[in-house]
Amino acid sequence: MSQKSQPSGPAKPPSTPIVSSDHLAGTDQGWQFSELEYAMTMTYNAFSRWMTHCMKAVGYKDFNPLDILVLHNVNHRGKEKRLSDIAFMLNVEDNHTVNYALKKLAKADLVTGRKVGKEMFYSTTDQGRQVCEAYRDVRKACLLDAAEATDRDYDEISHVARVLRSVSGLYDQASRSAASL
Repeated sequence: MSQKSQPSGPAKPPSTPIVSSDHLAGTDQGWQFSELEYAMTMTYNAFSRWMTHCMKAVGYKDFNPLDILVLHNVNHRGKEKRLSDIAFMLNVEDNHTVNYALKKLAKADLVTGRKVGKEMFYSTTDQGRQVCEAYRDVRKACLLDAAEATDRDYDEISHVARVLRSVSGLYDQASRSAASL
C-alpha cells in the first residue's frame, strides 16, 4: 500500500531567521513579518543616514530625513503643493511635522509659500531646485554608480518597491484596527 505524501504544512523559518524581536516571531507566520520588520528598520535607518549625509555633501547639514523628503516632494514635477498633499504623498499622519519641515526649508530659502485663499501652496525656489539637482548628482555618483557596479537587478528593486507599498497598506489597516482597541 503506497503512502500519500503529506502536505508540508505551514512554512518553517530558516534555521536562524534574522528577526526584529524573537518574542514577536513565535507563530508559524509571525517570523516572516518580524524578519520583514527588521529589514525595514535596517533599511529605514540606512536610508535616513544616507539622506542626511547626501544633503551634507551638497552643503546643508541641519536637515533631518523628513525635511529632505519634503524638499524633494515639493520639487517633484515642479508643481506647487499644499501641506496636506505633501503629508498625504509621504504617508505622514502628523501634518505639523511636515509644516515644521516646510518652515525650516523656507528659512533656508529652499522653498517658498504662496497663499491662495486660506491655503498655502509651496514650491521650490531656484536655490531649492539647485540643491535637488546637486543631491541628484551625489546620489548618482555614490549610490547609482555603486549599484551599477554590483550588477544590481533593477527589475527586482522595482518589484520590492511594489511589495513594500502593498505591505504599507497592511500596516495602515493594522494601525487603524489597533487604534480601535
